[in-house]
Amino acid sequence: MPDPTPPRTSPLPADADGLLKLAAQSMFDTLANAAMGMFVIDRAHRIVWISEGYKQFLPALEREEADFVGRRVEDVVPNTLMAQVVDTGQAMLVDLLTNKAGTFLVSRLPLRDADGAVIGAIGMVLLDHPETTMRPLTAKFAQLERELASARQELAAHLTQQRRPKHTIASFVGASAAAVEVKRQARRVAQTDSTVLLLGETDTGKELLAHGIHAASRRAARPFIAVNIAAVPETLLEAEFFGVAPGAYTGAERKGRDGKFKLADGGTLLLDEIGDMPLALQSKLLRVLQEQEVEPLGSNTVQRIDVRIIAATSRDLPAMVAAGTFRADLYYRLNVLPIRLPALRERLGDLEALVDSLSEDIARRSGLPHKTLSADALDLLGRQRWPGNIRELRNALEQASLMTDDLLLTGAHFESLASDAQRAAPAPASRPAGSAANEPAPFDIAVKPLSQAVAELESRAIREAMRATGGNKLAASRLLGISRATLYEKLALAQRDGTE
Repeated sequence: MPDPTPPRTSPLPADADGLLKLAAQSMFDTLANAAMGMFVIDRAHRIVWISEGYKQFLPALEREEADFVGRRVEDVVPNTLMAQVVDTGQAMLVDLLTNKAGTFLVSRLPLRDADGAVIGAIGMVLLDHPETTMRPLTAKFAQLERELASARQELAAHLTQQRRPKHTIASFVGASAAAVEVKRQARRVAQTDSTVLLLGETDTGKELLAHGIHAASRRAARPFIAVNIAAVPETLLEAEFFGVAPGAYTGAERKGRDGKFKLADGGTLLLDEIGDMPLALQSKLLRVLQEQEVEPLGSNTVQRIDVRIIAATSRDLPAMVAAGTFRADLYYRLNVLPIRLPALRERLGDLEALVDSLSEDIARRSGLPHKTLSADALDLLGRQRWPGNIRELRNALEQASLMTDDLLLTGAHFESLASDAQRAAPAPASRPAGSAANEPAPFDIAVKPLSQAVAELESRAIREAMRATGGNKLAASRLLGISRATLYEKLALAQRDGTE
């Protein structure tokens, strides 16, 4: 079968340009007559022509204008996307436009010159009140819009709930002098927006206290974001903190990703284990803290943020500064409101309250009955050093609770702790062969145990410091080189033991 369109063998007629212009004019007139309204804008978004029919689709206030030519389309047609068509060169063949004048079925087309450059756009109203004549389509569209809005609300609520503080300052269990002082300081710093530095051994409750400070601050309704620096690979830390611009590198998300600083905007950001931050990133963090602005990876745009910083560490930052592994300027920027959390062995007066609280949580999570501890069990726990602090105590309680059906846990249920304590105790001195049973051993001389000698020396130093400062505890703690909370605790222990 022969080709119905044989190849062209001759050039275009001489009047081809005129014919194309006539076709364009004819098409324009046809569209103007067929559409319910039409207008044209130039490259600068200014209206260059508008039909009388289109004016009826404008809000009443705009219809009062005598002339629309020369005005920007954004100022005349609310919610219009004509500017986007001009800027991108992409047509929108069928769309719904909704404003105060109603809902319309519209079409938007870019206009190009002979070289293909966009010089403007044409907009048309194809149908008035499409909800009547296109009821099934518009009903489905409206349903999709409602479902999308509902999904967005649920997602926002879920994310907000995830980023709300989980604890209050009252969640920091304890009534010892050290615990009371920590909670007093936390309530005080919560009233400010200054940076807080939480210091203390691992698992002393630093993250819990950070939650509590946020919950007691004016930012409580805003996000609380926590990031454990030690748990994030060094190569990902910068992206984790500052975010990633769209397509910043191969494999990056097409829409980009917000960093932790951006997610915490308006709220609080906990930088846990700040002592593990690499030196290369410390300078960038310092700039963010000083300028309150971030620049995502692969972006040249600076984003302003409003974030309250709480940093936490179990490491000796001054020693790291002296060793050159932590920037001194960053340390001073973080060390604005320092709070030192005591180790568990420094507040054993809170042991019983902590045991009760942890046992309740263990029972709730395991679904088992709540179990109590006997006096000998508490005495055994009180003799431990607890290098792992609260987490180690919880593990011991959980192990004892789950390994028995007994509702009362005694010292026998903590055999592993008893064994550890026995191994740590010094072996008794042996007697030489042939010595009498009542003969004193070679070491039975008037030597005090080291712990007692240290305690007496410590007590004497505290009495002298209190005497020298006229009873001023703050001045005495500075003279002794210890915190005021530690001084309160030692005074309380001395009064309880009758040494004061």
